[in-house]
Amino acid sequence: METPSPSATPSSSADATSTAPSSTPASSHSPAPYYLRSNAVSGRLNNVIGWLARHGLSLAGSAELSVRGHKSGQMQRIPVNPHTYDGAQYLLSVRGHSQWVRNLRAGGGGELRVGRKVRGFSAVEVPDAEKVAVLRTYLERWGWQVNSYFRGVTAKSTDSELLAAAPDHPVFRITVEK
Repeated sequence: METPSPSATPSSSADATSTAPSSTPASSHSPAPYYLRSNAVSGRLNNVIGWLARHGLSLAGSAELSVRGHKSGQMQRIPVNPHTYDGAQYLLSVRGHSQWVRNLRAGGGGELRVGRKVRGFSAVEVPDAEKVAVLRTYLERWGWQVNSYFRGVTAKSTDSELLAAAPDHPVFRITVEK
């Protein structure tokens, strides 16, 4: 779910929100990908929501995502809002290019859990040009919870505004294993 933290401010760590170029000359290095690190309150809230999902209580459709760390090999868990659009299922990272996104890219799949129901899935990242309708319908359903991560873009934004936000919010089409 990656709960919003309206008061979150970027820190100086490498995992903080970054849209400015690094000190390396622009010709040799592009800006760091967007990522909004959670603050202490939203981190604790995510822990509670993940615990509830593990124990069978889904809040507004939430589930616990598990992906294997591409370096550590350990399973990483985080609450997410699986989204269905046009008959397909999607996972979106509202906080941007987070660790679970990098792990899902590397591993190509994971598990979604609500209580004892665990569903394995494979994932394919959606190109930015194909994200507009998925982002819009996601924001229609969960905008109350995640709008602060989209820097002014909402479900009522134009297609071009959603397309401009698309690179900051990875989207994966998932296929649940039966």
